[in-house]
Amino acid sequence: MERAAFLPICRADMEARGWDVPDFVYVTGDAYVDHPSFGVAIISRVLEAAGYRVAILAQPDFRSADAFREFGKPRLGFLVTAGNIDSMVAHYTAAKKRRSYDYYSPGGKMGLRPDRAVIVYCNRIREAYGDVPVILGGLEASLRRFAHYDYWDDKVRRSVLVDSRADLLTYGMGENILLRIAALLDKGIPVRKIRDVRGTVYLAKREDAVHYPVAAAFDYNELKTDKRRYAEAFAAQYRNQDALNGRAILEYYDNKALVQNPPMPPLEREELDRVYALPYARTYHPDYEREGGVPAIEEVRFSVTHNRGCFGACNFCALAFHQGRTVRSRSIESVVEECRKIIAMPDFKGYIHDVGGPTANFRAPACEKQLKSGVCANRKCLAPTPCKNLRVDHSEYIRLLETIEALPGVKKVFIRSGIRFDYLLADPDERFFKKLVRDHVSGQLKVAPEHCSPRVLDAMGKPHFEVYERFRRRYFELTKSFGKEQYLVPYLMSSHPGSTLADAVELAECLKRDRYAPEQVQDYYPTPGTASTVMYYTGIDPLSGKQVFVPSDYREKQLQRALLQFNRPQNAAAVREALRRAGREDLIGFGAECLVRPEGGERKKAPERGKKPLPSANRSTSGRTARGEKSPSRSGSRPSASRGRRGSGTGSGGSRAKGGKR
Repeated sequence: MERAAFLPICRADMEARGWDVPDFVYVTGDAYVDHPSFGVAIISRVLEAAGYRVAILAQPDFRSADAFREFGKPRLGFLVTAGNIDSMVAHYTAAKKRRSYDYYSPGGKMGLRPDRAVIVYCNRIREAYGDVPVILGGLEASLRRFAHYDYWDDKVRRSVLVDSRADLLTYGMGENILLRIAALLDKGIPVRKIRDVRGTVYLAKREDAVHYPVAAAFDYNELKTDKRRYAEAFAAQYRNQDALNGRAILEYYDNKALVQNPPMPPLEREELDRVYALPYARTYHPDYEREGGVPAIEEVRFSVTHNRGCFGACNFCALAFHQGRTVRSRSIESVVEECRKIIAMPDFKGYIHDVGGPTANFRAPACEKQLKSGVCANRKCLAPTPCKNLRVDHSEYIRLLETIEALPGVKKVFIRSGIRFDYLLADPDERFFKKLVRDHVSGQLKVAPEHCSPRVLDAMGKPHFEVYERFRRRYFELTKSFGKEQYLVPYLMSSHPGSTLADAVELAECLKRDRYAPEQVQDYYPTPGTASTVMYYTGIDPLSGKQVFVPSDYREKQLQRALLQFNRPQNAAAVREALRRAGREDLIGFGAECLVRPEGGERKKAPERGKKPLPSANRSTSGRTARGEKSPSRSGSRPSASRGRRGSGTGSGGSRAKGGKR
């Protein structure tokens, strides 16, 4: 694709457009991909559509200030993001080992962004230009906007706004936030006087007036030492994360006050439609072609995001703290128009890979009350059981899928984002369930029961395992009725707060009973902005105030993980150790119920005649075992933004999940 289809990435590009200086220089830790699954693309195109000149400074050399002078001093300021995911998550696994591959860099090359990228970038900008306005955004800034427990330093760090010396921080989905800030800067308002914009965080003197009513105030000197106070602070932040009922939050740093204004309202359908209709090139910049392109585009090249927000509110997921718990969606016409653009791409083969989002089967707010009063501060919509006010309706999603399927050139439409199976089961109308199984599964459907222990699932904010079992039975009944051979790939997590060795043993027994041998499992990863991370650090559930057991010992975490893959020979010693620690030596032996044989038993005892090895994916109720296909990387091989899919348009950056996606 021609360079002219992209925004300028160097001075020569800028001069070719006839610009002497850009309005904004957008610094990002990712390679430049002009696709609406990437926050940089969305924010830059939104600003461009409003008449602003935006230049992209992608993965600049952070070892000096020279690269940050590429475009000269911008007229209005610098926008800074670490990229689609937190730079520490991009660089390190849950075991704190350095990753060897970066999906958001050309050719997957590591080392092109620094650790704690927004802090480093802001320091270099200050070296280059001193008092130029600097505005933070994206996932790293959004989830680190308050004092936060940092897993890699194992301590409570200050707000990234304090450490970066930026002027403003934007959190959440940033289109309207940035448009408002840009308009004020364009009018000549000094950046340090911009204090009333929703969705922003700023530093002021303690005695300065605050524009919005204040819900709570905390002192960093307390938060970094008092775990109970830290949990209380997170609870206040979580409960004021709604645009309708949220209030300001203060955090004191000596003689300064960090002020978070209430959230910006989510984009409504017409606004989302306008955002996704902008002229994205839909691929990476051609300068990356010689390095093999940018790997992250492959997951989303032929996919469409149809919604934002998630009222699932799993405790280990940062979506509630970032995109929010209220769902909005695009019109059918908008999504179909984007599909037409995909169909016109020269390498399109007829398959739409996903029509999804953070949760694929959400299209609207959970209930009417959310539209009038905001989300409930003290209860979840789905867990432990669905709220009686929950509005369950898949009819519009069905119409959306049917309309896309009818487009000339489309052979098949898949759903690869996470499905909330508890929400699906709450629908008395099985039309979507049947359509999902019949038309939209690409061999395997990925779902997220996570665990089987009620205690662990309660700590996760997930439905109990009986719900998943009910879903699984019906899934395979429908699969059989349609004459298909399809499978389930359940996501599982080890060592989440609340999980003891006894719980891990219970999950291993469940896996053996169901003849499921996961190829990969997720070891719990404490990242900023989640209730589970607060539990990990404090041993307190911030939403209930109750104590929670935390498996923080490294060896115990290894043992819990080994139990989830008890059938692997290399795990045998660890499984035996775990069972002895848990007082379950009864599961060491040669019986049908045993998880592992005694030491030396592998050599002394041949497999029982007629026994088959465990399959590597779930089996159907008809007795067929599944094909062993590697499940998506939940074990640290590929980083995830926030356990959600494609949360683009985030601040001045973006969240993409793996989402990621779920």
